[in-house]
Amino acid sequence: MKMPAPRGPASAALTEYLRLEDHGTTRLDDDALHNEVSAAVAASPDILTDDDLQLALFLMYELHYTGIDGVRDELEWSSSLIAARGELERGFEAGLRDAVTMPELPLPIAEQVAEALFELTAPTPGPSLARYIAKNATREQLHEFLIQRSIYTLKEADPDTWMIPRLRGRAKAALIEIQTDEYGGGRQERIHANLYARTMRGAGLDDSYGAYLDLVPAITLASLNITTMFGLHRRLRGASVGHLAAFEMTSSLPSRMIAEGFRRNGYGDQVTDYFDEHVEADAVHEQIAARDLAGGLVEAQPELLADVMFGAAACLTIDGRAADHIRSRWEAGETSLRHAFTLEAA
Repeated sequence: MKMPAPRGPASAALTEYLRLEDHGTTRLDDDALHNEVSAAVAASPDILTDDDLQLALFLMYELHYTGIDGVRDELEWSSSLIAARGELERGFEAGLRDAVTMPELPLPIAEQVAEALFELTAPTPGPSLARYIAKNATREQLHEFLIQRSIYTLKEADPDTWMIPRLRGRAKAALIEIQTDEYGGGRQERIHANLYARTMRGAGLDDSYGAYLDLVPAITLASLNITTMFGLHRRLRGASVGHLAAFEMTSSLPSRMIAEGFRRNGYGDQVTDYFDEHVEADAVHEQIAARDLAGGLVEAQPELLADVMFGAAACLTIDGRAADHIRSRWEAGETSLRHAFTLEAA
């Protein structure tokens, strides 16, 4: 991934630290990076929508995935970066816990956990991004939607795979069953991230990871950062399970509506295949995620019940805010991106 433009003092300090100068012999002073990040976290009125901090956290996490062009692999475990990331994560988690309304906790029994999750994620009447896409979205808005989603979906399932070595028994088996489907059952062309890349190409967009990073707003980055943060921290494994369960349980019906919107605008199977795949796959995944993954984990480790429900509620809160941001901008006749984008100008 190419290094994006900074969005404020924290991301500017971080990108300066990461850039190689004279083959890595000169970097920003370690204390300066930590101080810039700490000051930015303390000054932020809302870390969830703070472009500077969400980009900085995204870049720190990206070192654990496929990396950033021009950044040495050794910096993945730089003690200075990990310390600065810790400051950011503490602020991010505190912001999440302030923003999320905790649901009532069920008994730590698999079926009751599943029932609570199905109730929490049940479709609601009224406006939604998927309904808007199905009935109203223009081709230009569909391009924006694909760009917004590309930040997560071109690496779909990877953040949740961090969980596998942290689970055991029924929950682990359930997670592996879900992830096997996400990775195409061993068929490269059916890996969901590759299906999404095909969708982007079919719509005339660049399918290289991070190509549109400079365009997406903080709340879009937050929806990926929360998944990575939960996945990377063993103490948050319950939240990671709850997040994945809620994500899978709110995907099937919206995917059907989104495919309708693309077909209404004249797109064929190359573009809709990704969404069509999720109509069927996630209808199965939601049952596994609710009963065997989340329910199985809570029955084995009842002390993680609150974390599982927090993770599910956090998923709905952050992804809901991201979707509302897109829909409200479109309804106001504005772009949902940080600045306007057209294929002709790309």
